Amino acid sequence: RGTLDKYIGDAIMAFWGAPVVDANHAVHAVTAGLKMQVELQRINREIVAPRGWPEIHIGIGLNSGVMRVGDMGSKIRRAYTVMGDPVNLGSRLEGLTRVYGVGILVGEETRKRASGFVFREIDRVKVKGKDESVAIFEPLGREGALEKSRIDEARLWLQCLKQYRAQDWDHAELSLLNLTRMNPSAKLYEVFVERIAGLRRESPGPGWDGVTVFKTK
Repeated sequence: RGTLDKYIGDAIMAFWGAPVVDANHAVHAVTAGLKMQVELQRINREIVAPRGWPEIHIGIGLNSGVMRVGDMGSKIRRAYTVMGDPVNLGSRLEGLTRVYGVGILVGEETRKRASGFVFREIDRVKVKGKDESVAIFEPLGREGALEKSRIDEARLWLQCLKQYRAQDWDHAELSLLNLTRMNPSAKLYEVFVERIAGLRRESPGPGWDGVTVFKTK
């Protein structure tokens, strides 16, 4: 139920809630993202092993908020589109999916508005062009539809994140070791193992807030 806005190279930009009002825009956006990931798995099954083609990966960034929507441009060229700070953050989240190795990242507002899903917090970040930090989340699936192994992994990750932010490096590393055993292909755990190694070499100090700052898009 979204509106396809434009193609940007190999990217697709879409939005929900306009031109037709949609009270469940966040739910529909997250649903669309999850369905895209399921469809991608089907495509990869058809092209990787049978044809020997490389695996395809996509990253999806979703964010909610007040934005300007309508015909933008001049008399010569105009387009029906959206603009605003929430739009920019959504774009940044799409870029961060590659950093963390996850398929979908959503902002705090989308997390609040999209009920009926299981989310796990991935990190707290400051993206380029933003002064305030935001929590970012990965939607894992519909409530009641997840396998027990995925729920257990999400719970252990939440514990690991708390240990990481408390600078309890030893226990955080132990949790990451167990998480890697549960899901050996997850890039997310590799990222945090490397971070902790760096933080051990150069302590962030007692006032550290656990926020990761990104200076590039």
